[in-house]
Amino acid sequence: MKIGLGTILSSYSVDIADLAPRAEEMGFDSIWTGEQPTLPVVTEIDIPRLWADIPDPLIQLARASAVTKDLLLGTAVCVVTERHPVTFAKEVGSLDMYSGGRVLLGIGTGSVKEEAAIFGSDFPHRWTQAREAVGALKELWTKEVSEWHGDYYDFPPLYCFPKPAQKPHPPLLFGSHVPRVFKRIVEYGDGWLPIGRPPEEVAEAREKLSDLAEAAGRDPAAITITCTDVPIDRDVIAAYEKAGANRVVLSLDNADKESSFKQLEKIAKEAGVGS
Repeated sequence: MKIGLGTILSSYSVDIADLAPRAEEMGFDSIWTGEQPTLPVVTEIDIPRLWADIPDPLIQLARASAVTKDLLLGTAVCVVTERHPVTFAKEVGSLDMYSGGRVLLGIGTGSVKEEAAIFGSDFPHRWTQAREAVGALKELWTKEVSEWHGDYYDFPPLYCFPKPAQKPHPPLLFGSHVPRVFKRIVEYGDGWLPIGRPPEEVAEAREKLSDLAEAAGRDPAAITITCTDVPIDRDVIAAYEKAGANRVVLSLDNADKESSFKQLEKIAKEAGVGS
């Protein structure tokens, strides 16, 4: 079982350039951070104020990549419908190129309709838009000359470089809990990235993904499950492994360097990281 570290950082927390090498040294396989492109002051659903302080995830992970060698770099998640594919493809391609192919690209569509309105994304049909965004990203990552003409994005023949180090592109992990997510993953994704789902639900998801993959002619083993917000308990982690998860991501609080390192030691010990 692979074990990653997930955290929400800010300008007043530990620097990821200090945290990432320590996590790698301890035996965590990956580090994960989220995205909040902006936070409207007034929203229909409650959003933690802390989320407005999250730095750009790709810049955070670029900083982490420069001070680590093998640690994988995960987004949980980037809001794909609030980024233009051309710029997003270049950013992700650059990070994957400079890191030597270490990006795990978790994507989602956001849950804040007021935020979506700021970026002009189609909130009621956000997964329809996401599917087109993914199609455009793959075009940009895999073609010498890329071109796209769709309902949401339209660009003429162009060059988009650098290409990702990973071929054909970094794994695309879908952070969604709706029933349709499994069909979407098999059709145009590479894995599932659930938040706080119990092992029993993960086992059901693994079975669904395997059945759908076989029906579509895909190798079920090539579709991964990375579970985030998992309790820090060896027995619980073992239950996720038995359920078919490939990786669990354990959460670190937003805190200063000293407090973060103390908590990191505690997490590693209780979860058996590196043992």
